[in-house]
Amino acid sequence: MKELILTSMISCPVCNHCQEEAMPVDACQWFYQCKCCGKLLTPKKGDCCVFCSYGTVSCPPVQQGGGTCCSP
Repeated sequence: MKELILTSMISCPVCNHCQEEAMPVDACQWFYQCKCCGKLLTPKKGDCCVFCSYGTVSCPPVQQGGGTCCSP
């Protein structure tokens, strides 16, 4: 079984600020506020969470091959 990566670098599409953040393993994170410009990020269409849209690493459920973290 592949070891899960539990942190991801989120890049703000507005100001390009990057911030390492811990990812929840049991829930979607639909919102993230940029620590630099304050922009509230939401997932891109088709993505389950902000980590899948703006992070360097997909969320833990997607890493495990579960599709999306909000899928039944």
